[in-house]
Amino acid sequence: MNELDAAGITGPALRSAYAECRRINAHHGRTFFLATRLLPARARPAAHALYGFARMADELVDNPSPGTDPAVALDKVVDLVDEVYDGGAPADPVLAALADTVRRYGIERGLVDAFLHSMRMDLTITEYATYADLAEYVHGSASVIGLQMLPVFGTVVPLADATPSAAALGEAFQLTNFLRDIGEDLDRGRLYLPTDELAAFGVDRALLVDSRRRRVPDPRVRRALAVAVSRNRAVYRRAEAGIPLLRPESRPCVRTAITLYEGILDEIEALDYDVLNRRAVVGKGRRLAVALPELVQVRLGAFRASGLTLRS
Repeated sequence: MNELDAAGITGPALRSAYAECRRINAHHGRTFFLATRLLPARARPAAHALYGFARMADELVDNPSPGTDPAVALDKVVDLVDEVYDGGAPADPVLAALADTVRRYGIERGLVDAFLHSMRMDLTITEYATYADLAEYVHGSASVIGLQMLPVFGTVVPLADATPSAAALGEAFQLTNFLRDIGEDLDRGRLYLPTDELAAFGVDRALLVDSRRRRVPDPRVRRALAVAVSRNRAVYRRAEAGIPLLRPESRPCVRTAITLYEGILDEIEALDYDVLNRRAVVGKGRRLAVALPELVQVRLGAFRASGLTLRS
């Protein structure tokens, strides 16, 4: 069944809005989009809408259109979010889909506000001294995404019981992004890996920039990143512990997303931590090898639930 039909989304304008979010997710979120294929069809549009909104705000900050002020652009998004939570129907397709998703799943305004706050932090803060200092940014930019998705996934326990692992899920993905994208972030003037943690290994921003410029790996950087990868894996374990708390039909999606995203850490290690000059990517073959068996099981489960039987 079509995802929009399964979700009961009617009306050409709203269907078009969700289709645009799906396009954004498919284009930009390869790993997340693949994992969403394992969700029940009725839940996929909401996942696309939440991703589409996050991507839209992130692009305003990271890749602003020439001649535009990202701070002003974010102010306009805040006004649109006000409209969303006041019961309006924004003309922008991404915000229109978000508004519908917010109403369907009761997504709290505070989670959206925290996300936009972290996006605004990127406009003025270029580095963090410690992981404690980084925590506010990670909460708003990532943990709240896991919390927004939690009502979409559904739980077999009270929602509050699953919030720590859902927050850890977003945190784990974001820490992996910081490691994978450290070179690109430096090019934007940002450094997310805490400076005190790096300094313990004799690493500072100047060394990172110089290593990227000269394309010469440094053993001090390698040691610092190895510790950061180990810390990141511990967060994945906290996120993984929450999978049994989700509705059974949502577990394959989250399990696959964790496996694939943690696979980026495997690729970083395979590159001997040379992520300043090379991008760690989980190849298409490995992505399919992980996702296809889960997809087959999901499809078989849906087939059996329909009451049909395979003819021998």
